[in-house]
Amino acid sequence: MTQPTLDDARATLQSAFGYPDFRPGQSRAVTSVLEQRDTLVILPTGGGKSLCFQVPALLLDGLTIVVSPLISLMKDQVDTLVARGLPAAYINSTLSGAQVSDRLARAQRGELKMLYVAPERFDAGSTAERLRDMGVSLLAVDEAHCISEWGHDFRPSYLRMRSVRERLGNPPTIALTATATPEVREDIVRQLGLRSPETVITGFDRVNLRYYVVPAKNDAQKDASLVRALKERDGLAVVYASTRKAVERITGVLEAAGVSAAAYHAGLDDDHRHDVQDSFMNESVRAIVATNAFGMGIDKPNVRLVVHYTMPGTLEAYYQEAGRAGRDGLSSDCVLLHSYPDRFTHEFFIKGALPDRKLVENVYAKLQRVAGPDGTFTSSTADIARLVGGKTSAREVESVMRILVRAGAGSPETETPGRVFVRLLAAPARIRRELPDASSMERGLLRALWRVAGDALNSGAQIDLDGLPPGFGGSYGATPLLDWLQERQFIIWERGGGGACLTRPSAPLSAFNLDWESLDRRRRAEMSKLDAVQKYAYASGCRRAHVLRYFGDAAARSPCNGCDNCLGLKITPPGDSDRKPGRRTRSATGQRRSSGARASHTEAAVAVPVVDAADAPLFQALRTLRGEIARKEQVPAYVIFPDRSLAEMAVRRPRSVSALEDVHGVGPARLEKYGEKFIALIRSLPEPEVA
Repeated sequence: MTQPTLDDARATLQSAFGYPDFRPGQSRAVTSVLEQRDTLVILPTGGGKSLCFQVPALLLDGLTIVVSPLISLMKDQVDTLVARGLPAAYINSTLSGAQVSDRLARAQRGELKMLYVAPERFDAGSTAERLRDMGVSLLAVDEAHCISEWGHDFRPSYLRMRSVRERLGNPPTIALTATATPEVREDIVRQLGLRSPETVITGFDRVNLRYYVVPAKNDAQKDASLVRALKERDGLAVVYASTRKAVERITGVLEAAGVSAAAYHAGLDDDHRHDVQDSFMNESVRAIVATNAFGMGIDKPNVRLVVHYTMPGTLEAYYQEAGRAGRDGLSSDCVLLHSYPDRFTHEFFIKGALPDRKLVENVYAKLQRVAGPDGTFTSSTADIARLVGGKTSAREVESVMRILVRAGAGSPETETPGRVFVRLLAAPARIRRELPDASSMERGLLRALWRVAGDALNSGAQIDLDGLPPGFGGSYGATPLLDWLQERQFIIWERGGGGACLTRPSAPLSAFNLDWESLDRRRRAEMSKLDAVQKYAYASGCRRAHVLRYFGDAAARSPCNGCDNCLGLKITPPGDSDRKPGRRTRSATGQRRSSGARASHTEAAVAVPVVDAADAPLFQALRTLRGEIARKEQVPAYVIFPDRSLAEMAVRRPRSVSALEDVHGVGPARLEKYGEKFIALIRSLPEPEVA
């Protein structure tokens, strides 16, 4: 097969995805991949990063492996591809062994062009070698900032991607992210071992987004501002909160205010998380309230509002999460509800993850005291924290232990057959429904685990299997039952440890190679990132320019006419009467209260149709038809047509197949499958009267 060209890629883009041409930056990236060059792609959220590897994957001879950090990311992308009739699948922890084997067999037979894989899948076994033997033509590392310790979403499993690449046969590699400072870009290239990569950076500006910061003294003011934000706007919303507890509480606040909302966080079992994600993608709920576990790579183009209930710890995280608004190019709002104490939570986690030298020395001294002659000890991290005293937490002790292990002063816990860590995923109602036989061994084991750990089982508990009733056969007999329960997602479990140890308990800490300078540098870097997002919240100048300068974007300029400061607005929370006279004000959500002309705003570079009052009935009718088809086919609504396509239909009113074909986002596949239905609807409604 001859090397595919950019013209071939454009034809595939049109036939498979319905787009007439690539966006800025995509052409360079696709050309580089087709020429089998390593490629680093930095495109803003909503800039179409996925197409940079999906289109080449359909043209290249072999299999494209896509490494994705989150289950929700790969599920959403694969569901969308499959709905388009494209050969893709994923492998992650939600699948049974039989399902994984089936998908690998399909890849072996050449039935798949794209296989999405979690990075942890390569940690054990011969997955990489098996894929290599199938012929890997491209490795795509999505959300590549996760590989950098300087990135805002660092994942240790990504550090092994360089060796995984080698085990796959060193295929050409494309690394993609939406948010990377110059330092992070360099780290991605180094960590992946990219060879003279083509680097594509199109700029970070999302000109269709408006940015607002709403000061708040307490959660009550934040709650009121959040409710008003949703009631003053139409469309879907994502609300980010910092903890699971906050997510559940805020969801209750919205429901009580009459806003349909759903909670999403890592504490939900997999089935529940999938149900919540699907309900949002299918638009059966208005708002999703989530921790940052939701959204990475989620392709929901018509989110109109993103609210950060709590200030994120970095501008990278804020910009990426805010960038999930308006991915269809239409105007959308990003609101940060800011209270200075939000900073304290981030400081707590930074200090816990990167302890200072004095704490490391104190913990090491206490470990020497409790360790036996062979260096082993069984004291828990909580016990050690109490010995150290002060405000030392178990989390900080765990961080010190990791530092000691890396320096060779300590070794991690060793596995023991009888000691396991178990976390319960299923609610009691589901257990009773799906395990109706109360006398079954599986349900009996769940009862026994609950008697040992109680409520702690919901968040995870250490269990000694040899201490369970004798009917379960100790660790040997209980292990198959645990596997069965995990395969069906009632629990997750892993082997526990047999006690950590110091490698040389009598040696002073100075005998080991601890890189104090690196530890201090990372702590300062994390605090600097926190300072940057705090400065954004208090900025008196252009907020957009503040963010772009942070990313080293030469296009940074002000005023932008798209943030509260450039529009000269003082935004106040509900009930706060501290307003300066003689200045325009908006409500807590950025909606103008005073009369007068609307502030001008530079829209996206591509023309976006404006649906006025005359076109609105047809637009709503088209949305209703789209929703009916989506429910029937069990796919997200935007897979049928994105909002932008419907808006253009409502304005242009195409009454023939050829006219509909000219509408943005209508490709041959969509035209053939849905075209007649939408044309029939347009024909059935009267033309608007001309004034």
